[in-house]
Amino acid sequence: MLLTHARVETALTLRHGEQVLLTLLIPLALLVGLTLLDVLPLGAPDGAARVDWVAPRILALAVMSSAFTGQAIALGFDRRYGVLKRLAATALPRWLLVAGRLLAALVVVVLQVAVLGGVAALLGWSPSASGLLAGAVLLVVGTLAFGALGVLLGGALRAEAVLALANIVWFVLLLAGGILLAPAALPGVVGDLVRLLPSGALAEGLRAALTDGAFTPAPVLVLLAWAVAAGALATRTTRLA
Repeated sequence: MLLTHARVETALTLRHGEQVLLTLLIPLALLVGLTLLDVLPLGAPDGAARVDWVAPRILALAVMSSAFTGQAIALGFDRRYGVLKRLAATALPRWLLVAGRLLAALVVVVLQVAVLGGVAALLGWSPSASGLLAGAVLLVVGTLAFGALGVLLGGALRAEAVLALANIVWFVLLLAGGILLAPAALPGVVGDLVRLLPSGALAEGLRAALTDGAFTPAPVLVLLAWAVAAGALATRTTRLA
């Protein structure tokens, strides 16, 4: 039941043009553009390849796009059209409805990593082999954290409000949440606060793992805290309609 539900959710995501634009085409465009054009201060040391610093941040953006923004919007409109009510009336338990969505989000993230990683490799990206396991852990935990936040947002507000707010949050986190601009490039305490955001924690954790081959527990702990807090709150606020 879980695999069937996850397969259906994955197929619906991949067939939706706007979802593909958000989860794949925009990250691809940013990956190529930021690698080839020196338009933003990435905080990379002199002599370092830009793609080695851009690729981990784009992977963080891909996770945020699919697990948070796409998840929230899809859930909001499923509630609006009564999809959740119909599913809840079947033999599917509620925990499986959530688990199926999270599993589908993980599948989409795997596809994103494969495509984006392949393009980054063509651009000269060579991630640190010693950091691949840490990177995989961060991707999974990041998907859970952003997925919980997506369910929290999509399960509590009207579909139109979810659509607007999810896109606004996506843009804010992209520009000032530690993805395009590294926390080190932000002034003083702002950079420290950005590291406590799920976007900043995931981007910095992936950069440290895939660029430096280093694993630091702080980003994982931040992401786990967001996942637990958002998940606990979502169980109290999520509505079927």
